[in-house]
Amino acid sequence: MNQKLMIVSWVLLGVIASSSAFSSPPAGHNAASFGAKGDGKTLNTIAFQKAIDATPKGGVLTVGPGQYVTGTLKLKSNMELHLSEGAELLGSTSLDDYARDNQGAIEAPAFNKCLLYAEHVTNLKITGKGSVNGQGTRENFPVKLEDGSLGDRPMLIRFVDSQNITFSDVTLKNAASWCSHLVSCDDVVIQNVTIDSQVNTNNDGFDLDGCRNVLIENSTLRTGDDSICPKSTTTRLCEEIIVRNTRAQSHTAAFKCGTSSRGGFRNMTVSDCDFSGCRMGVIKLLAVDGGVLENITISNIVMNDVEGPIFIRLGNRGRTYDKPTEQIYGKKVKSEGAPPGVVKNIRISNVKATVTGDDPKRNGIMISGIPGHFIEDVVLENVDITFPGGGTAEDAARVVPEDIARYPEQFFFGTLPAWGAYIRHARNVEFKNVNLTTRRPDQRKKIVLVDVDGFIEK
Repeated sequence: MNQKLMIVSWVLLGVIASSSAFSSPPAGHNAASFGAKGDGKTLNTIAFQKAIDATPKGGVLTVGPGQYVTGTLKLKSNMELHLSEGAELLGSTSLDDYARDNQGAIEAPAFNKCLLYAEHVTNLKITGKGSVNGQGTRENFPVKLEDGSLGDRPMLIRFVDSQNITFSDVTLKNAASWCSHLVSCDDVVIQNVTIDSQVNTNNDGFDLDGCRNVLIENSTLRTGDDSICPKSTTTRLCEEIIVRNTRAQSHTAAFKCGTSSRGGFRNMTVSDCDFSGCRMGVIKLLAVDGGVLENITISNIVMNDVEGPIFIRLGNRGRTYDKPTEQIYGKKVKSEGAPPGVVKNIRISNVKATVTGDDPKRNGIMISGIPGHFIEDVVLENVDITFPGGGTAEDAARVVPEDIARYPEQFFFGTLPAWGAYIRHARNVEFKNVNLTTRRPDQRKKIVLVDVDGFIEK
């Protein structure tokens, strides 16, 4: 290339960079110039939607400091929503302000409304040091109404069938139900994000339904329900997921694949994370609706003050998700039609955990398939876990129910006859340098094997 052509090329590159998808905000293009008022009282839905619609391709819509009440906002392709430090979007507490024409959640129809919505978009960013606050307390959005029916509880975010999505630096908080529901979205980057959402029930963090190529890193998640939850309500696999350098604290689980698992999960890596302060389990890998769960690598994890550190379950609820449906938790349930799936190739290494709590139903490692369908090729390596202990002779004699079709929660199976690990209907399970101890005497065995082919401990 001659020098003149090179100079022209650099000039063209500069022009392209100046108008690229996520450049600095155009002068005057901010929410306030469209009439948005950050007084914490004015309903700004119309003003914000006008601002969004007017944002040029590759443009940035900036929200300045203040509290901006709004109903549903529909975002579009090739734009950045930038929440400046001190800017807070407040979800309206009136259900009348939430759109009813967006695609709903097949797994949770009571959560069909949401604050930020996007469908069939590409190149969308939400950035900045500001926050999105759903104001989703039980008082504002009750779980049940006076007549006993389920109340509508909006999600904070739902993006559907979209690509090249970025969340950077923002804080997401106080959702009335799930916080961020991404459905069939590809190429998603989540960096330096804070979630603080424990004000209602079902306060999941990031639900990734059939998503591909997702990176979550350097984030802090404090959630009432599952912090990071790959899901699969269609035959589209959730795959190529990376979670690293992230802190997750939850009332239920830090990282959970499932419970919806129609297509399944493949090629996921979780590393260098702190999953302390988790109740009802920490890592849950579940395939109960006929899908595959394979090639999962989890390493370098700290768990302090937790229950149930590892729960791996192959079941046969068999849900096909051909219609919207609520979860069923009862014991007397039957498979809904889909055949059992496959769980294999799981490696969990370099884990340091302290299990606490006095409820023995919520403690211990549980790895369980169902009769005729084995969990296969599981390796635990360099794992150090201390348990409370205190199990009785009666506990040691318990026969754990199969509960083949039941919703897969570890404590539903009752107290395990092992204080360390209960492994059933499994093949080729290896414990390498796994150190399990109790802080009090326990009359149960450390490890109990039922219908296990090829267990190695070394």
